[in-house]
Amino acid sequence: MTEVLATTPGLFPLPDWAKDELSHLKGHQKDDLISGDESDDIVDAYATAREEVVDRQLEAGLDRVGEGQLRWDDMLAHPLCAHDNVDTRGIVRYYDNNNFYREPVVEGDLTFDGDVADEIASAPDVNQAVLPGPYSLADLATDEHYGDEAAFLDAVAEFLADEADAIEGVETLFLLEPSLVENAPEEGEDERASEAIDTVANAVDTDVVVHTYWGAIPEKPYAHLMDADVDAIGFDFVSDHETNIYNIQEYGTKDSIALGVVDGQNTLVEPPEDIAERIEWVDDNVPAQAFDTVYATSNTELFYLPQNKFEAKLDALADATEEVSL
Repeated sequence: MTEVLATTPGLFPLPDWAKDELSHLKGHQKDDLISGDESDDIVDAYATAREEVVDRQLEAGLDRVGEGQLRWDDMLAHPLCAHDNVDTRGIVRYYDNNNFYREPVVEGDLTFDGDVADEIASAPDVNQAVLPGPYSLADLATDEHYGDEAAFLDAVAEFLADEADAIEGVETLFLLEPSLVENAPEEGEDERASEAIDTVANAVDTDVVVHTYWGAIPEKPYAHLMDADVDAIGFDFVSDHETNIYNIQEYGTKDSIALGVVDGQNTLVEPPEDIAERIEWVDDNVPAQAFDTVYATSNTELFYLPQNKFEAKLDALADATEEVSL
């Protein structure tokens, strides 16, 4: 029997009180932030907010609980923006939406940092980690050190592998790879992207889910992604259910699967029965395969949502998985 687990791809919105408090604190401590040093007040505010979102996931009944990535002001670029050998420069658009991040410019070796592992270690009850996938992180960054696209992708993959290896106590690692859709790799680059993902996945003993969103991966990159040694691939069934189901039917997928069945950018809260119906629809359209695990999740990160809608979607996801029988 298939196990259906409620989870998210992380990057939660800050609680309303934390937005106000951190805006005030950061406004008075700009020099510290530029040098990479956060004051004790800022660290404490994030810790309290992290504890709050972990408790809220447990209250909702999620099966996989993340720490929320509340410090990730630069979204998926955060692991590089926090690195000593990376210079954060001008503000650039985060994919094709109204969010922005600081451009991470790599100026030296991407040595081990441990920032993400430290955040997870500080949050009891967390059993899922989130990292950007290597292809997307390299796509969001600028290289002024390695001098070659292939070498840079390899360096980013090795960096993320070391970061992932340092994470302890989780059952699942979500690697977020929207660039596989938004800026799909070309011939030759698609194989390197798969190998980079493989590098990160092979660094950990946990289940690894490569989650893609904002559409569907083109056929050739998807076929190469199937060669990566990951446990599940995630699909955005909100943005493009037809192409995603075609890829699965044509090329197969892994023994487990992640289904983006809740809209991470729309404030409309889907009823649990509608979410359950979407999960069952995918299962019905892949009759040749019985999945080991189905991860029911939002299609995108959740930081786009107001706090009350974000929390309502957590509840709906958890309730929906209770209704599904595959």
